[in-house]
Amino acid sequence: MTEVNRAKRALNVLIVDDEKNILTTLKMCLEGMGHRVTAVSSAHAAQEAIRFHSFDLAFLDLRLAEGSGLDLLPKLISACANLAVVMITAYGTIDAAVQAVKSGATEFLTKPFTPAQIRSVVDKITTQRQLERQLANLSEQLAEAIPEVELLTQSAQMQSVLEIISRVAASDVSVLLRGESGTGKGVLARLLHSHSARKDHPFVMVNCPTLSEDLLASELFGHARGAFTGAVRDQPGRVESAQGGTLFLDEVSEIAPSLQAKLLRFLQEKQFERVGENTTRRADVRVITATNRNLEQEVNAGRFREDLLFRLNVVEVILPPLRERVEDILPLARHFLSFFARATKRPQMELSAAAETMLQSYPWPGNIRELRNAIERATILWPARVIEPAAFPDRISTHPSGPVLGGPFTIEEIEREHIQRVVARCKTQEEAASILGIDSSTLWRKRRR
Repeated sequence: MTEVNRAKRALNVLIVDDEKNILTTLKMCLEGMGHRVTAVSSAHAAQEAIRFHSFDLAFLDLRLAEGSGLDLLPKLISACANLAVVMITAYGTIDAAVQAVKSGATEFLTKPFTPAQIRSVVDKITTQRQLERQLANLSEQLAEAIPEVELLTQSAQMQSVLEIISRVAASDVSVLLRGESGTGKGVLARLLHSHSARKDHPFVMVNCPTLSEDLLASELFGHARGAFTGAVRDQPGRVESAQGGTLFLDEVSEIAPSLQAKLLRFLQEKQFERVGENTTRRADVRVITATNRNLEQEVNAGRFREDLLFRLNVVEVILPPLRERVEDILPLARHFLSFFARATKRPQMELSAAAETMLQSYPWPGNIRELRNAIERATILWPARVIEPAAFPDRISTHPSGPVLGGPFTIEEIEREHIQRVVARCKTQEEAASILGIDSSTLWRKRRR
């Protein structure tokens, strides 16, 4: 290994062991690998060391002259952020190893150990740290590359949604996000995770409609080697990947009934088995789900389990469609426009007054996702700095303009536009009348007039 590579991989290491020979040989071995080592023989000395130094890795003896290494372990982890701890002992048992890992240890070594074993453990932890840093850098780059929807809003409905999210974030209850496709359910799920106590653990998303029943079962719970054709090795699932964090199931209504039973059991007991395996496993995961379907109707049709719905729907959050948050259309459009102008290295662009009126008048059946795509297209194709209606697809630019709340329109014009939009998205006149808060005969007379 070159000196450059040694420097890149150098760690600050703490050794805590009351055997002088172990301290000496372990210190020499680690320093020979290019690491910086502090060696102490007691829990008190270890606590003094971590008061003045930050460590990446600790080798901790399970049995110390003045106490147990297991008692010192949480104190070391609490004092040093991201500390990896290797428990070492001459009394290696499965129970001791399990207890050490549960208490936060990364590895467990039994004395006597060889320099090759030490090197292997250190290389493994160093590689893991490098991957964690790369992942953090990738997350930062991804955040800059994706125009996440800003959640600042002028809409009273969305402000109510965000208030609910802030209240339930601290708990571990299941949350069901309802709303049309493109309303930002995935963004809201990430927001919920980032404000929870699980924010430092994984956020894992599964898009349920994209996989068949068998593949989805394997994706969620993993599979054993030989479970099906192509299963050449044991494979953990997304549930295990989300350990300690959040599992987000998008379009949960698409899960097959047989798999719904397995999901219900996991929600109730936190237990599951990999496909093709009888070993029962556990995982500490919070589950957030989303759907654009009416799950009560799916229950009545026999396509969705009622008991699963009750488990998922501890807290229900309904996202309003974009057409019901007209006041947010222009702020969102300007946000996307600014992002895509930077992404395409164009000067700052703006919307003309006619384009703004058009955007507010269009009903946006694809919601925020459709708005984002429309702005991206306009940014790329429109040659001028000021974007006009002609920069948008015909379905948007030629859509009949309707009155905008707060604009120079009469109450009658606004009522007519509102009734037309409600009727257009409802399957029956009775449903539209119910939403409008009037009876069917009144709606019929208004439509005739």
